[in-house]
Amino acid sequence: MLPENYQFASDAPIIPVMVIDHLDDAIPMAQALVDGGLTTLEITLRTDCALDAISTIAKNVKGARVGAGTVCNKDQFKAVVQAGGEFVVSPGHSDELFAASHEYDIPLLPGAVTATEVMAVLNAGFPIIKFFPASTSGGAAAIKAFSGPFGNARFVPTGGIGPANLGEYLALPNVIAVGGSWVTPTNAVKQGQWDTVSQLAADAVALANSLRAS
Repeated sequence: MLPENYQFASDAPIIPVMVIDHLDDAIPMAQALVDGGLTTLEITLRTDCALDAISTIAKNVKGARVGAGTVCNKDQFKAVVQAGGEFVVSPGHSDELFAASHEYDIPLLPGAVTATEVMAVLNAGFPIIKFFPASTSGGAAAIKAFSGPFGNARFVPTGGIGPANLGEYLALPNVIAVGGSWVTPTNAVKQGQWDTVSQLAADAVALANSLRAS
């Protein structure tokens, strides 16, 4: 069973990885995803307005649990906390990030793709691991193999995942959710087609639920 403060990771089978280039898009994009059933939202720190977007969504989108991705150091971690982020996701891991998670009492999903890295994350006391980039790091087969030596580890694979291969990952008992950007396609975001985003989110939830039920 996951610790209570990590339950957000299993609230929905898909965690949208959101790149927000314009702050005006933050609320409608987040609301569209929440309306479609995806409530745990990862905002990547790849744009100038990412931190403002986290703050704006946290204050204005009811039902959203918003955190940050692409967090690589303590300063970024602190900035996410100050913006109101509820969790932090990193493509890798470090003692600095582990310490920041404990200091601010904010859940961290550290990245790991090798057995040695998984051991380091688990030994540091972090139960959920971001497996990134999934498609070039062995994919579902690699995560399945980890279930033997690392029976208590749970994974959120991200990178190269979409409707065509979603089932390969969600079929694994050690995968609690997947991260993906296909529910926020660039063209739909640029054109403000929020109904399209909401429908993609709803379709993703329905597909994930059907795959897990089969």
